[in-house]
Amino acid sequence: MRRIYETYLRTRKASDLFTNTYVFRPLSAPLVLLCAATPVTPNQVTLASFVVAVGAAGLLVGWLGYLGLVVGTGLFTFAYLLDCVDGMLARYKGVASPAGHHFDFLMDEIKSFVLLGAVATRLYRESMDSTYLLLGIGGLVCLATGIAITTFERRPEVTPPRSESSPAPPTLVRRAVGLGVGALKYVVHYPSYLLVVGLSGRIELYFYPYVAVMALYTLRSLLWLTIRFGIR
Repeated sequence: MRRIYETYLRTRKASDLFTNTYVFRPLSAPLVLLCAATPVTPNQVTLASFVVAVGAAGLLVGWLGYLGLVVGTGLFTFAYLLDCVDGMLARYKGVASPAGHHFDFLMDEIKSFVLLGAVATRLYRESMDSTYLLLGIGGLVCLATGIAITTFERRPEVTPPRSESSPAPPTLVRRAVGLGVGALKYVVHYPSYLLVVGLSGRIELYFYPYVAVMALYTLRSLLWLTIRFGIR
């Protein structure tokens, strides 16, 4: 247990979500130790996480009923554990790199598409209500649009890096905005609660909030694009 705890302290992120710090990364530490004793690379763990996530999505689509929902969301949660392992393993072995970080982020984006499409299809199959398919397609369009614009926005040719400055003093408004942004981050960070939603038998508790946040994300991105290139 001491080695596991030391591995967790050595490989955790200094700034992370609450559920990552106290749930997923501690659970991932034993897997990091297992992988560290093998030739397995962090990128291979990233690919394994993607394969498991695709398998979970297939279960969500093909295995209807409560048990299928629990197994599917549980397997997707395990895929997220592996997603934690890859970065922790890279830090443990001292092989972390910008390319590996971007590769991990790319796989995360693709898994987001896969899960949202799978859940929309599952909800449609269970109810035969085409509204779920339409919302799923809209959510996927919003997700793709938001990611594309954000990637474009972060290019140094478009938005040069800002010089470091002292942070503004916290105010009541800033704290309220921070709490709101934090809540939205948890909605987007669906692995934190996906298994809980699965155990409740209400996968729509993931579906509706996630699609809504993606719509807000897209509106924000389009607004930035309009101000940056349509007004200035």
